[in-house]
Amino acid sequence: MSLGSSMRILKNQAKFTVANGRLQSSIHQIKQLLRPHGFFYHESLPVISQLSHPRYAHQLFDEIPLKDISQYNRLLFEYSRNDHNREALHLFKGLHSTGLAVDGSTLSCVLKVCGVLFDQVVGRQVHSQSLKSGFLENVSVGTALVDMYMKTDDFEGGREIFDEMGNKNVVSWTSLLAGYARNGFNDSIIHLINQMQMEGVKPNDFTFATILGGLADESKIEVGVQVHAMIVKNGFELNTSVCNALICLYLKSEMVGDAELVFDSMFARDSVTWNVMIAGYTSIGYDLEGFELFHRMRLAGVKLSQTLFCTILKLCSRLRELNFTTQLHCLVVKIGYEFDQNVRTALMVTYGKCSKVDEAFKLFSMADGAHNVVTWTAMIGGFVQNNNNKEAVDLFCQMNREGVRPNHFTYSTVLSGKPSSLLCQLHAQIIKSDYEKVPSVATALLDAYINEGYVVESARVFDSITVKDIVAWSAMLSGLAQIGDSEKAMELFNQLVKEGVKPNEYSFSSVINACSSPTATAEHGKQVHATSIKSGKSNALCVSSALVTMYSKRGNIESANKVFIRQEEKDTVSWNSMITGYAQHGDAKKALEVFQVMQNKGLSMDDVTFIGVLTACTHAGLVQEGEKYFDIMINDCHIDPTIDHYSCMVDLYSRSGMFEKAMDVMNGMPFPASPTMWRTVLAACRIHRNLELGKLAAEKLISLQPNDSAAYVLLSNIHAVAGNWQERAKVRKLMDERKVKKEAGCSWIEVKNRIFSFLAGDVSHPFSDIVYAKLEELSIKLKDMGYQADTNYVLHDVEEEHKEAILGQHSERLAIAYGLIALPPGSPIQIVKNLRICGDCHNVIELISLIEERALIVRDSSRFHHFKGGVCSCGGYW
Repeated sequence: MSLGSSMRILKNQAKFTVANGRLQSSIHQIKQLLRPHGFFYHESLPVISQLSHPRYAHQLFDEIPLKDISQYNRLLFEYSRNDHNREALHLFKGLHSTGLAVDGSTLSCVLKVCGVLFDQVVGRQVHSQSLKSGFLENVSVGTALVDMYMKTDDFEGGREIFDEMGNKNVVSWTSLLAGYARNGFNDSIIHLINQMQMEGVKPNDFTFATILGGLADESKIEVGVQVHAMIVKNGFELNTSVCNALICLYLKSEMVGDAELVFDSMFARDSVTWNVMIAGYTSIGYDLEGFELFHRMRLAGVKLSQTLFCTILKLCSRLRELNFTTQLHCLVVKIGYEFDQNVRTALMVTYGKCSKVDEAFKLFSMADGAHNVVTWTAMIGGFVQNNNNKEAVDLFCQMNREGVRPNHFTYSTVLSGKPSSLLCQLHAQIIKSDYEKVPSVATALLDAYINEGYVVESARVFDSITVKDIVAWSAMLSGLAQIGDSEKAMELFNQLVKEGVKPNEYSFSSVINACSSPTATAEHGKQVHATSIKSGKSNALCVSSALVTMYSKRGNIESANKVFIRQEEKDTVSWNSMITGYAQHGDAKKALEVFQVMQNKGLSMDDVTFIGVLTACTHAGLVQEGEKYFDIMINDCHIDPTIDHYSCMVDLYSRSGMFEKAMDVMNGMPFPASPTMWRTVLAACRIHRNLELGKLAAEKLISLQPNDSAAYVLLSNIHAVAGNWQERAKVRKLMDERKVKKEAGCSWIEVKNRIFSFLAGDVSHPFSDIVYAKLEELSIKLKDMGYQADTNYVLHDVEEEHKEAILGQHSERLAIAYGLIALPPGSPIQIVKNLRICGDCHNVIELISLIEERALIVRDSSRFHHFKGGVCSCGGYW
């Protein structure tokens, strides 16, 4: 068989075996084909190398018995051309050990590889070798040195080499100009082009295309326009490669009209032209224009390249366009690109984004043995996007087992899948791989720890990031907001500003959410609001929605409403926040009015919307309205009720004493009754003194949550109210046996930007004497108004007088007394309590608001109570 026939067979076989990941098993067949032409082994190297299997090419190369420098150069060039740069460096080091003399072609090729790899260390070593070998005067070596130094950010080194070059050609000048554009020295580019021409070197199309590429990466449109003028002057305005670079520059600068003018003026467009135009449209969000241009391209009969398929598939993935993706997949198979790794990866990504992760995995599995880190990462990402986190973690483990080293993007992707079981191991592997300081990986790791509630570990990761971007700051702020640590969140936010980092809308929304915590000061929230206004971020949807929630949770529903009204854009979250806010503040009328506006506008509603509406009905005792909105949710909005909706209905009926209906809801729903439901029924049984149902509810609650003190306390309350002290003692004994501790009542009040806390009977405050003196003063005024303590709320079997003393020392009364002393006369007093306010304290605070002529706001574990002039916003229904 002739060599030509052997090579044709080799090419066909290589294409098939590479596509199916089985080239290594066919190496011996290739050797058999080439053995009669032993000294022609190197002829097969370009075929194997360009098919992305450098180790097989090297294996064949080693079979050549006597190798000279030309054969080394040939494989070096093939490696470099096919982007196998690490292999090229490895081959060069092997060449160095053989003692063969290198030539200018060898050195220039290796220097190009060093530039691509940003490896200045090896580049300097090759520079020294060039000097020793006497090749520094070689124009190709000198040009490669200029290019290497410019690409490795040693601008001065590159310029020095250029100035020392005796002979400079158009390639030398092009390398220098590209370096200037890449390193931001754009003001000098026009001068250099003029100087180049004065020295008798005329720029060619590659010169202009290269300069424009550098300017496009830096978005330096001003200099780009001047270069465009020089292009016209030099007669290259219709050159295809130059026009392609101009289109890229204009689209990256979002100058769509100019890009389209260049495109329309072209006489000869290649596949790169169409790809650059479609990719440019995609990058700036002109999705429909991208599809239209693809349609024009098909009508023009342009041959589809692999790169074009990747670009249009990216567009499909953005729009979740499954049908068109399927059509493109068929076209890929028809043309024969189904085994191209880039096309296959693009298809996998698109199927993943379109929620067809099984299709993506089929493609992944077809490439058995031919995966690289990109395909592994794409498949892991597909699983993560579709919430198949276990599969993502399993695939990552398999990737490790098969010896594929993850890159920074792989780690970021798998960490976003919340790999709780693997988190510590992943962290250790990241440290070992030296990726822990890469911002994207560190931020993903930080976010993963935060999602698992490991705030201490996340803080350590955050502190280890040397160069923190705004994403890292925002992630840490979000973590602190999740645990309600407003103090540390404010400290971190102030540090962010002090270090000159510009907060984005997500930073603001996170710190505002932290300011919603009960222990945060109101002043902190106002300060952040003011800062967001100054920075122009207050109108961002996530910021304004966070502000609505923050003001609502901080007891300032009026300010929440003002922010809501000023919102330029409102989404479902905004409307839900306002409805829920009014519901929590007991203003059912306004909550339902906001809901009515949503209905009238035909706005989209979700399950959270109806939780807010049903809560409003519950807090106001609007049973019929609650039933009506529950039916609207199911029948009109076609929203399946969740356990939270059923809980609202149970609460609505229980508060109204309609226990039969409440039990019907619990027995008829498709879920087992939750602890929250039984706790709701139990609390209502105490108010309505339904001892039998209360016992049942307590038993159910204790069986579900044996360590929850609420069940024991509420059942104990029921027995106490009924005067069954022996039964109450049994409940208390059971608590002691099971070592269940009653949660202590605690109340907080903000005075002069500081938070003060009080426990029941607390004497630890430095002004305790004054506080108790104020309570005694109030006690006299209360009795003068006819107040009598409701001792049913005291659980201890003691004398009535002692019961009154216990009630008088509840934490909310201590906090209010301190507020009356410490805050200016007439100013409103706001406190927060961790438990539900007792009925006697509720009556007392109503009277205090009348006696002191103060607005008193109490946020307990259930809702807000606004006391004013002796009346509470709850209307006695709470």
